[in-house]
Amino acid sequence: MHESANKPTAEERSAAEEAALLEDVAALLATYDTRRGNLLPILQAIQHRHSYLSSGAMKKVAEHLSISYVEVFGVASFYNQFRFHPPGKHQIKVCLGTACHVRAGDIILENFERKLGIKEGETTADREFSIERVACVGCCALAPVALVNEYVHGKMQPSKVEGLILQIDIEKERKEREKRSSEPE
Repeated sequence: MHESANKPTAEERSAAEEAALLEDVAALLATYDTRRGNLLPILQAIQHRHSYLSSGAMKKVAEHLSISYVEVFGVASFYNQFRFHPPGKHQIKVCLGTACHVRAGDIILENFERKLGIKEGETTADREFSIERVACVGCCALAPVALVNEYVHGKMQPSKVEGLILQIDIEKERKEREKRSSEPE
């Protein structure tokens, strides 16, 4: 897929998104006083609104609370509820609970990682996909299980991984074709 000359590059989109995020964080911080005890609620609010904590957002929080960036990052990295990369448009979660682990859930995870060229906890450069490992999704009878955009895919096989990604790519192309055909020329 080629981007036209008029469309912003991925870097330009990323910079614009970060600027918008930081503007929103500044507005959010204005609603909190500068007590150190507000650190966790502020981080949770940012995570809730933006689905991740950027480095720039954590720096703004540190400035607001008059504490070091390292302290903010230390608290955020202590809790596994926080993510430090923007999630992909399509979030893939591979269950590695006991039943899924016994039935080779780790091989399913490796196949997603290999096919997408990223590791768990990362997002593809085009921000289409991100991969997470989850402890249990409560579908042990369907093990091994993967969730793609909250849709449960049970009894996963390594060969199903490529099919799921291909299905998403085909759906994306179909939507783009429909969008182009509906645009006036």
